[in-house]
Amino acid sequence: MWLFVLNLGVAFGAGLYEHRISLPRWLDATGAHWSAEAARQDDVGRRFWGLVNTGPLTLLTLASLYFATRATGPLRAWWLGAALVALVDRLLTFAYFIPTMVRLMQSVDSPAAVETAMRWARMNHLRHALAAGAWFAALQALSWLRVKGGA
Repeated sequence: MWLFVLNLGVAFGAGLYEHRISLPRWLDATGAHWSAEAARQDDVGRRFWGLVNTGPLTLLTLASLYFATRATGPLRAWWLGAALVALVDRLLTFAYFIPTMVRLMQSVDSPAAVETAMRWARMNHLRHALAAGAWFAALQALSWLRVKGGA
């Protein structure tokens, strides 16, 4: 549970950082230009997300789903809620965010690439909300775990 909470917090914070700091390097503020070169240079997918989020958070989410179904009372509700929200985030990440960014990193600056990048950035707000919701629910579950005395 501690690892799940910690990883969700890191993923949420890193997602906000990427959106505020990295994304403006890739997509200018006016939404007129996409820089695949800047995105490839940062390569946050392989340099950060793959190590912190893609593999570890996915495994921790699946483990949490398993263990949450065996918990009882409020602990079960909060933990299962956190794990289910994190699972939705994981599914969106694998189905949309990763493949779209891979395509964007191979594209040239064009109206189509800019439109795709803008959609990716807008959809990222949903991902931030999911990560925050999962993290807050997992923190609440952790507090119930402490109340139960670690049971």
